[in-house]
Amino acid sequence: MNTPQQHIPINYTPTPDDHRNRGAYNEGPQLQRRHTARYYVHRVKESLTTRVSKLICSVFLSLLFIVGLITFILWLSLRPHRPRFHIHEFSFPSLAQDSGLASAQVTFNVTARNPNLNIGIYYDAMHITLYFQNQNIGEEPALMGAFYQSPKTTTILHDTLSGTKLVVDEARWAQFVAARMRGSVNFRLEVSSAIKFKVAGWESKKHKMHANCEIGVGPDGMLIASYSKPKCPVYFT
Repeated sequence: MNTPQQHIPINYTPTPDDHRNRGAYNEGPQLQRRHTARYYVHRVKESLTTRVSKLICSVFLSLLFIVGLITFILWLSLRPHRPRFHIHEFSFPSLAQDSGLASAQVTFNVTARNPNLNIGIYYDAMHITLYFQNQNIGEEPALMGAFYQSPKTTTILHDTLSGTKLVVDEARWAQFVAARMRGSVNFRLEVSSAIKFKVAGWESKKHKMHANCEIGVGPDGMLIASYSKPKCPVYFT
């Protein structure tokens, strides 16, 4: 005799995960979205616009670089360089004599060089001042007069200071003799002028220029070799 089977009821409450899993099984293959012709035309236009913008930026930056390079080269070639001064000769012959005050005179030879390739220089008259221990002992207020110096040329400044242009008394002469006994007498020759530069048809404003040449004279009154042809410092005020 068969015994009837008993079933135990089981209560189950579906969870949210079960619903999601069930939905996954029920979903079929997704349909791929199709774009319209207008969409593709718009994308092509955007791509072309981006490329054209990049090309224009590249061309603009290249032109800007070229213009900047040309401007820099022109600035280097047209930038004025200050004139160069060198002392070549300086003599004070009477220094060799203890009693040479009565015949005291100074002769000098200084060169002014325009180092510029395409720029000329206008000079007012040169003002020459001779210093000993920073005291003015000689002066020529207007050497050569005004003149124009062409590019890459050299001008010689030559003069003799004597008489009223050389102010030396007995006390000063005694200082010269004392320095000579120590081996050398040191002077400073200053060349000053108002100058302006000329580039093609353009002229700069005037600048007050000063060149200071340090000079050493031996017991014979002649320029010491180590002081010959040194470059004299130039500055503007």
